[in-house]
Amino acid sequence: MLWGIEQEEIKAMKYGRCNEIYLPGVKFPDSLQVTTNIDDALMDSEDVLIVVPSHALRETLGRLKASSQPIKHLSWATKGFETETGLLPHQVVEQVMGTDLPVAVISGPTFASEVAAGLPSAVSVASTSENNAYRLAQAISTDTFRAYTAKDMIGVEVGGATKNVLAIGAGISDGLGFRANTRIAMMTRGLIEMTRLGVALGAQKDTFIGLSGMGDLVLTCSDDQSRNRRFGLGLADGATIEDLRKTIGQVVEGYYAARAVHKVAKKLGVDMPIVEQIYKVLYEHLAPEEAVANLLKRPLTIE
Repeated sequence: MLWGIEQEEIKAMKYGRCNEIYLPGVKFPDSLQVTTNIDDALMDSEDVLIVVPSHALRETLGRLKASSQPIKHLSWATKGFETETGLLPHQVVEQVMGTDLPVAVISGPTFASEVAAGLPSAVSVASTSENNAYRLAQAISTDTFRAYTAKDMIGVEVGGATKNVLAIGAGISDGLGFRANTRIAMMTRGLIEMTRLGVALGAQKDTFIGLSGMGDLVLTCSDDQSRNRRFGLGLADGATIEDLRKTIGQVVEGYYAARAVHKVAKKLGVDMPIVEQIYKVLYEHLAPEEAVANLLKRPLTIE
C-alpha cells in the first residue's frame, strides 16, 4: 500500500511493475499488488509491515486504526524518534493502537538496492514475544536475507534512530578531509553515546554490539549509499541544508533525528557530545570545523 506519493508515480509502479525512481530495473514480484486503498491492502492479511519515515508513522497508524479491516500482527521498519514528542516508534504505536496487538520492529544494516539485488543481508527482528519475533523472522527470511530475533525493542529502535545522526557526523568528518583515523574514532565514540542513551531508556547494553547497533552504524557511516553520510559530506563542502535536501531527493532521517535525540538526551541527562555538536551544526549554524574543534578541546576522560 502506498500514499504520500504522486498519482503519476503510483500509476507508473502499478502498470510498469517497478519503482523507477528509487529501485530502477527491479521488477516487483508477481504476488505484490500496488494500491492506495488501505482496506484493500489489509484484506485477509496476517501481518502488516509499516515502512515509512518516522515523521509519517503516527499518521500511518491513524489510517490503520480507522480501517474497517482487522489487524492481527503489526510490525515496522521505521527508524527514528518522533520529533515533536521524543517517543520511540513502539511508544507511538502504543498510543495510537493500544497495547494488545502483537508487535515487532525490524532494523539492521541494509541498503534497499542491495537487498533488491539479492545480495546477502541480515537484520534484527525484535518483539517482546519470542514466538512473534521468530514467526516474523521466518516469514521474511530468504536464501539471501537473514533475520535474527531479539527481545530488546528499545535497544533496536534506539540504534536505528541514533546511527543516522552519527552518519551525518561521519560525512562531515570525511568531507573536511580528516580521513580514516577520525572517522573510526567518531564511530567508536558515537557507539558509546548510542549505548548510553539506550541504557538510560531501558535497553540492554549488549544490543548495541549487534546488527541494529554497531552493524547499522558502521554501514551508514562508511558507505556513500547512505543519504545521511552524503548529507554530511555536502555540509562540509559548504552546501546549504535546503539545497542538500532537494539534491538528495529523499528523507534525510538524521536531520530530524538530531533534534529529537538531542532533546531526549538533555531530558535524561545523557552526555552525547558528538550528537550535540552535530545538532549545533544543523540547527544553530555552527561551522563544521568549529564543531570538530569543540570535540577535540573537551577534557580528557577515561574510556
